[in-house]
This record gives sequence, C-alpha cells and structure tokens, in this order.
Amino acid sequence: MQKISILYDASQAVLSTFDLDEVLQQILTIARDYFHLQNVAILLRDKNELYVRCQVGWDEGHDKIRLPIGTGITGAAAQQKRPVYAADVTKDARYIQSSRNTRSELAVPLMVRDDVVGVLDCQSENLNHFDSETIDLLALFSTQASMALQNARLYSLERQRASQLEAINAIAQQMTAVLDLKELLSQVCMRIQHAFQLCHVSVLLKDEEELVLRASHGKLTGRAPEGGRLPDDAGLWQRALAAGKTLIENDTRAASDVALYVETASSMCIPLVSFGQTLGVLVLDTSRAGAFNPTDTQPLESVADICATAIQNAHYVERVKQLAYLDGLTGIFNRRFFELRIVEEIERAERFGTGMAVVMVDIDQFKRLNDEFGHLLGDEVLRQVSSIFHQQLRKIDVLCRFGGEEFAILLCQTNAVHALGVAEKLRKSVEAWQFPGVPRRVTISAGTANYSEHGTTRDELVKAADAGLYAAKQAGRNRVFLAPRRGLAQGSGK
Repeated sequence: MQKISILYDASQAVLSTFDLDEVLQQILTIARDYFHLQNVAILLRDKNELYVRCQVGWDEGHDKIRLPIGTGITGAAAQQKRPVYAADVTKDARYIQSSRNTRSELAVPLMVRDDVVGVLDCQSENLNHFDSETIDLLALFSTQASMALQNARLYSLERQRASQLEAINAIAQQMTAVLDLKELLSQVCMRIQHAFQLCHVSVLLKDEEELVLRASHGKLTGRAPEGGRLPDDAGLWQRALAAGKTLIENDTRAASDVALYVETASSMCIPLVSFGQTLGVLVLDTSRAGAFNPTDTQPLESVADICATAIQNAHYVERVKQLAYLDGLTGIFNRRFFELRIVEEIERAERFGTGMAVVMVDIDQFKRLNDEFGHLLGDEVLRQVSSIFHQQLRKIDVLCRFGGEEFAILLCQTNAVHALGVAEKLRKSVEAWQFPGVPRRVTISAGTANYSEHGTTRDELVKAADAGLYAAKQAGRNRVFLAPRRGLAQGSGK
C-alpha cells in the first residue's frame, strides 16, 4: 500500500506541469529514485522509429541511436504494446547495449489510447532486478507518464500554434511596409527563419523558364550562389513547382533530389502563387531528418501566400519605377537612368579598381534622314539602332538614349582598349545593317572615355567621351575616337 501511495504522489508530480522538458525530467527522476535504477531513458516515437529524447546513465554516444519499431527490447515493447522484460540481457538476443553495466532491462510502452507515443526504458546493474510487483507498478506509472506527455504535447502544440499565428500576423504587417524587392526578399527569409526556427530559408523566383536563387538566410552551407540559376531537372523545388503544391522530403540524404544546402536533412518546398500566377518557390531547410510534419504545412503555406502577394506588389512597384527610367520610343533606358547609374559605376570602379568606360554615340546626319524620309521612318531607325546595340552589348552594360539621336553607353568592368573595340563593333554592325525604307547607309560616330584616364567624375567622363565623339564627326563621321587626355578636350558639336 505504501508503494501505491508513493507512486500516486509521483504521478501527481508528473502531471503538475505542462512543460515537456519538465515532464520528461520528472519521469526520469521518479523512475530512477523510486525504483532504484541506474539507467533510465525515454524514447519517443517518430513514425516507425524510436529515438532517445532524454536519458540518464547511458554510455556516451548511445543516446544518438534511432531504433525501428520491433528492434531491440524497447522496439519490441512498442510493437507488442506491452512491457517486455529481459531478466538477463546476455541471454536475450533482442538486447542492444546502451550501457556496459546493464544486466537486466524492462521496456514499458507509453500509450495514449491505443497508440504508442514512446517507451520508458529501465535498466539495472543487477540480474533479474524487476519482480512482477515492480513491473506492474512501472506499467501503472507509465499510464500516468503517458497522460502527462500527451498533455504537455497538446499544450506545446497550442503554444506553437499561437506563436505561429502571432508570427504570421507580424510577417503580414511587416511585408506590407516593404516595397523594394531586394529588401523584401531579405526580410522574408530572415523573419520566416527566425519565427519558425528553421536552419535556412530561401526564395527562388522564376526568370523566364528558369529558377533563380534570389535571397536566403540561415546557417547552412550553400551549393548555389545568390543570383545563381538552378537546374531544371533536379531538386524538390522543381517538383513542387511542377505539381503546384507543397512537397516535403524528411530524408533528403536518401532521396535522389539535390538539396540547396550541404547539411540539409529535411526540406519543405512551397510554391509562391499570387492571383493564379506562380512566381517561384519558398524553400525551407533543416539539418535534422524528419523535421517537418503535415501539421506544419498550413501555417507555412499561409506565410508563403503573404510573401507571394508582397513579392507581386514589389514587382509592380519595380515595374512602375522601371517605366520611369525607360525611353518610350526605343524601350531602352533613358537619360534619367543614365545619371543614376554612372554615379554607381564610378563608385564601384573606384572601390574595386575594376575600371569602366563611357561611350557617347550619335547617328550621323540624322536630321537630314528625317527631312528626306519623314519622322516615322526616323523613329524606326532609332528603334533598330537601339536593338542592334542591345544585341551586341553584355547584360552588365548599360544602354541609354541620351537625347534625340544620341546614345550613352556605360561599359562596366572594362578598359580603354576593350571600350574602343566595343564601340567599333557597334559602328560596323550599324554600317552593315539594311534599314527597311532607307535607300542609303546609316552610320554612327562614337567617342569613348575611360575611368580614370579621362576623368574620375561624371562630368569629366561625359565631357571627355563627348569630345571623342566631336573628333570623330570632324574627321568625317562613321568613326570611333578615343577621348583626348584631360586638358586637351575640345568643345562638343555634331
């Protein structure tokens, strides 16, 4: 009767808290002290496996094992849903060593209704340590421990849901306040990673038919650089995009998919969809296998929907901004954009020593062409010249309509020799082009100036390139001239 009374007090202690870690520690302490055990462990169930959640007395390293249901004495208890006892572990083929001193082992399933949620594993240094009364008492105690575990889990789940709702609300408020796409993507990754305690969060956005890693935040080692394009035929993200639904892979090391990060063990990929348009994929990674449960899907999909809408809004703002920097006739950048970018490129060239050049280009005798063939044909010539330039230049170069028939080009990460070569290639391309409706050749003249030989400021470089253009015109047009050195520049003219 005394043992029952003690056990009752112990059970009340276990049921007195809703904190999962405290409940587990109480169970261990009671099992160890009340039943005089050297080694006690609680293994929790994860699908078809048991893993050690907490223990005392086990040899170092053994607490990392994962046991399939049915394996070992603990696995047998989980499979059979009843206590399994080995009075002498050396004579039981099911025994898996966790401590060198163990002589007898009792595994008691922790059950909620008819479901096994874990196993209470009790080990002793004595042979045949557990008599039938002790086994019955431990089985009775395990029912109380199971209830305490379930209560703690439900409480933890409710707290997690409340926390997730708060996080979703906070993310929604923060996302509506950010309209710059780059900043938005950075905020998305950082806030989701923090709110949902993930190892890494990444945003992949569609660029034509490819996915590009546009932003990421976390502590894992990346396999692709930010801005890098990802392969079409590999990766859970590609399958999620094709299926149009959230996909989870809880053991990426056993899967054929390529993970974004070296340490990834579990991954969740959620398509980013706004108003029926698929923008990309939100990729969530952890270094722990089995990290994602189906219950995680709904709150994270809610976050993904919020992010998709914010990204779409940022896209709209970016397009509006871009329209303000585009020339309405030719579709290339205008002078306003040129003035912004030349300052950035000069700063970059100064900081990194990469060099840059300015090329000023003018269509020869364009006024005469307009007078002879009309402004509509003149406009078409401007559009086609813009198209030729666009095809010949690199993506990192900046092509702008400076005004009228004049163009300004920023060549990034280049030198004087390369700048002259590019300008000459443009000149030859225009000269060789057959412009519909124009019975004579259309040619251009160009002047080039490079940082820092011809200047270190916006005004110095533009003035120098313009002087080179003037010299080309004076020499007979359809030419490319390097700007004279500083101090030798002439006034510009057409």
